[in-house]
Amino acid sequence: MDFDLPESHRALQSSIRDFCERRVKPYAREWDKDETFPMEVVRELGQLGVMGMLVAEEFGGAAMDSLAVAVAVEEIARYDGSLALTVASHNGLGTSHLRVFGSDAQRQKYLPKLATGEYLGAWGLTEPGSGSDASSMKTTAMRKGDGWVLNGAKMFITQGTVGDVFVVLAVTSPQKRQKGITAFLLEKGLPGFSQRAIHGKLGMRSSDTAELVLENVEVPDSARVGELDHGFIDTMKILDRGRITIGALAVGLGRGALEESIGYSRERTAFGQPISEFQGLRWMMADMKTELDAARLLVHRAAKLADEGKPYSREASMGKLFASEAAMRACNKAVQIHGGYGYTREFPVERYLRDAKLCEIGEGTSEIQRTIIARETFKGA
Repeated sequence: MDFDLPESHRALQSSIRDFCERRVKPYAREWDKDETFPMEVVRELGQLGVMGMLVAEEFGGAAMDSLAVAVAVEEIARYDGSLALTVASHNGLGTSHLRVFGSDAQRQKYLPKLATGEYLGAWGLTEPGSGSDASSMKTTAMRKGDGWVLNGAKMFITQGTVGDVFVVLAVTSPQKRQKGITAFLLEKGLPGFSQRAIHGKLGMRSSDTAELVLENVEVPDSARVGELDHGFIDTMKILDRGRITIGALAVGLGRGALEESIGYSRERTAFGQPISEFQGLRWMMADMKTELDAARLLVHRAAKLADEGKPYSREASMGKLFASEAAMRACNKAVQIHGGYGYTREFPVERYLRDAKLCEIGEGTSEIQRTIIARETFKGA
């Protein structure tokens, strides 16, 4: 078993680290405080190829793999969880749904602009009254001539107001419940399609989040993404890969908290010595390092399985579950190590803690991950 990253992935990691030191680290706190979406920086990441890592070269993408996305998202999250979430959701949700299940015409029209970051992609599954229980979805798509009319609302949609291309799930055959859901492609500006920004979030405050409202939105059948009534099945495949990136995001936040704690503990003195010399704090950081390394291995295992075309649903859930909870423990310890300063915005660890909480909720809660892991484990027993 090879635990070393391929040279191409190490080069990607290094370039992103250099970029984040210059363009992210000095500004992340202000972005968070003001809830500012850093569009200029996102465009620059697009120029680096980060916004099209999974897109084929024929569409202007970098044609990399899931492991590369995990490496990139972790590296960005070490500096800013919100920006990492933007990269993760753009690559793993909206763009990937089009990349994997879109028609040739849809791919040719949208993927080149999505790959460069000229367009941002968004993905609409969650609703005001339906999250983990997709069978409770209320958004509908009704036939009208050769096209469809969509009505409903989506909630907590990443890139909701800054996105240009939206893949939205809607019920097309109510009697089939989750097996009667279809995906549709919507462009911003369609009549009846509006977005409302959501402010005041606990964390990920500079990631754009919105409610989508669909009021008699008419689209042709060519806007359908994938087969009729196949949207939920396709969604599960998209979510599996998305869980890999959220796991990587969690590792990055935890790693940032650990690295900040090491630096702070070496500078802060108490009782005549750096607090890094106190065994209690050293053990806290030893636990953080051990759990985060284990989390990274679980995430990378899932990514490798996905890239090899092997089943990875359980492994993706295991990586996401363990990484998100390990990150919460690490960030909580980091605040404790920083003491009173950790409770202020002067140091980034409080932001890491707030951001990490989303990783236990987004793309399937920890409870849903345990359900998947148990189901798959019993299936193979």
